[in-house]
Amino acid sequence: MAFPEQLDLMARGGSLALLALWSWILLRDHRDALPARLAVAMNVAIPCYILVPAGWYSGPNIVGLVLALGAGSAAGLFWLFARAWFNDHHRISRRGAVLVLLALVNTLLLQLSYPGGGPVYQVTGVLFRVNQFAFAIAALWEVWRGRSGDLIEGRRRLRAVLVATVACYVALIAVTEIAAQTGGMARDAMRLVGGGAVLVMFGFCVTMLGMRQGDLFGPSLTEAAPPIRQASEADAHDPLAARLRAHMAAALPHRDERLSIAALAAQLGEPEYRLRRTINGHLGYRNFAQFVNGYRLAEVKAALADPTQREVSILTIALDAGFGSLGPFNRAFRDAEGVTPSEWRAAQLGLANF
Repeated sequence: MAFPEQLDLMARGGSLALLALWSWILLRDHRDALPARLAVAMNVAIPCYILVPAGWYSGPNIVGLVLALGAGSAAGLFWLFARAWFNDHHRISRRGAVLVLLALVNTLLLQLSYPGGGPVYQVTGVLFRVNQFAFAIAALWEVWRGRSGDLIEGRRRLRAVLVATVACYVALIAVTEIAAQTGGMARDAMRLVGGGAVLVMFGFCVTMLGMRQGDLFGPSLTEAAPPIRQASEADAHDPLAARLRAHMAAALPHRDERLSIAALAAQLGEPEYRLRRTINGHLGYRNFAQFVNGYRLAEVKAALADPTQREVSILTIALDAGFGSLGPFNRAFRDAEGVTPSEWRAAQLGLANF
């Protein structure tokens, strides 16, 4: 075996070992957290993606089928993981589950049609590549879009690095796909893609293992958490926390749907980094949207439970409280309360078939 091939196998083996170590830590310390469970599933699928380009199977057989299904699910699981961890989602949407399942079905058809080739193989092959790119781009968007409101400093820094790394890897895949189709170097191209995956995963695992455990999958407050907690002795040691509570109660800045952490820091006359540290370290929120939505939902629930406002539409109440549209409001309310706003209002007012 040539030295480059030995080096390639060593790199793959090291990456697999890091994935196994990280998975063990996740199962040991964070097994109840959805992002951790998705990360473990992703860590099972990624070795399949690494092993397939390495040529560890050939032809249609059960091992090849399992590896192909794992490889086909890796990008979709990365997307679900990005949604759950970077944006603190605590459940998988029905749409997300269906999209990943459809990608798996397409991978299965691709693998089963491999011996004979033909139109089915060609169509599913194109769809497989489209799926991988679409999931990768969607994951990058999930990582990037919540960067400004992320209160976990290590995670916020990781966003830019991960976006740049995965973007370069996607570009590498595109180049090698073109080279494989035009130059007859399919096997070498696949090895190059696999090597890129190894480097990406090696760096990602090292970064995740180096982060503070509390920043990874620590307890995440939902919008159901009361936005204004009882003043405690700790407030005396954090004057900014006390000022923040008073400002939120008096000025009601949450009613501005465009409110950002930078704008709130300017209102308080404080550096943005200090406000981030206070909201995360003192109040326990992992992202700014959860913090602000807590106030918005508290105002909405007070209005919905008020008999004098029973004729006011739910949309009007939501918009007045600072939500930009009905869709995000309904999702936030259902995540927090487990029921729709209409059901919650009917229960509070004692109405039937409201």
